[in-house]
Amino acid sequence: MESLTIKRVDTSIDRSKQLESAPPKISVLCSRKFVGMAANDPDCKIDPKAFHCEILNDHVALKKEQEAYKNIRVIRKLDNTMVQRNYLQIKQNVQDIIQSEMERLLNDPVRTHLIIRKD
Repeated sequence: MESLTIKRVDTSIDRSKQLESAPPKISVLCSRKFVGMAANDPDCKIDPKAFHCEILNDHVALKKEQEAYKNIRVIRKLDNTMVQRNYLQIKQNVQDIIQSEMERLLNDPVRTHLIIRKD
């Protein structure tokens, strides 16, 4: 299966295989289990190439570890207005840099060929 995604800033092509034809062992995994295949590099052989594993958690030890967590000290409180203002300033800075570089390229006969013009 192949899909093409075109966004304002980039284009991507994704290729994937459907699991319907996969062996039942892969298509009906329960939680905590995972399977995979390792790619083979001609200079570094990997054996075995396929694996089937289960994640085992020690929930008692994890709970004990979480209880020992310490809060991170607050250095500065931010609100949405500050974040938005910072975002808009960075966005404006980027636009200014783009504009100044475009002007520099347009005004330099040696570099003007670097500009792709839309018709």
